[in-house]
Amino acid sequence: MNPTCTITCNGEALTAEGTVADLLRARLGDPPRSGIAVAVNGEVVPRATWPGVVLTDGDVVEVVTAVQGG
Repeated sequence: MNPTCTITCNGEALTAEGTVADLLRARLGDPPRSGIAVAVNGEVVPRATWPGVVLTDGDVVEVVTAVQGG
């Protein structure tokens, strides 16, 4: 596993390790549901690459969930 780092996720400072997929699994369950978009340091991360994007100290992660409304 990768070393622990401090990141910001949706404005909340937290300690994380591993990849974007690991972070989402820890916060949202396994597997993360559809309708989720992720950006790391302002760059959108395609869902297919989540397991390969390693989080590093200082990363800013935004997780957005689509909701249906009328």
